[in-house]
Amino acid sequence: MTTTRSLNGTGILADGRRLLRLALRLDAVVTGVNGLAYLALAGPLEDLLGLGAGTGRALGAFLLAYAAAVWAVSMPREPRRTAVSAVIEVNLLWTVLSVAAVVTGWLSLTTAGAAWAILQALVVLGFAALQFGAKRRS
Repeated sequence: MTTTRSLNGTGILADGRRLLRLALRLDAVVTGVNGLAYLALAGPLEDLLGLGAGTGRALGAFLLAYAAAVWAVSMPREPRRTAVSAVIEVNLLWTVLSVAAVVTGWLSLTTAGAAWAILQALVVLGFAALQFGAKRRS
């Protein structure tokens, strides 16, 4: 018996609904952990990233609320398409705003902060792409 059965035809990659729910839940978990880190480590992150502690706490609170909303979208057996579209659009907006913050110097990030913002933008863009593809399959 081979493992290819799980990758084509009957596995999670073949079932768009399952893949979509997984993509949404991964997004929610990563976003939630990121939000907790911003809240708990706002002071140390200020020096490392150049992100003001108040701004870091506000971002952390937003990210926790957003993570909860994304998790809620993932709960139904078949997530609502309009809600999934909203998640994808917010993820794309986050990506654009992260890059804009670095390019314009909007948040006065350090070099490490700029690198972190771009890395986050790429991860969030990856979630949006995965969610979009899974939505199309479902």
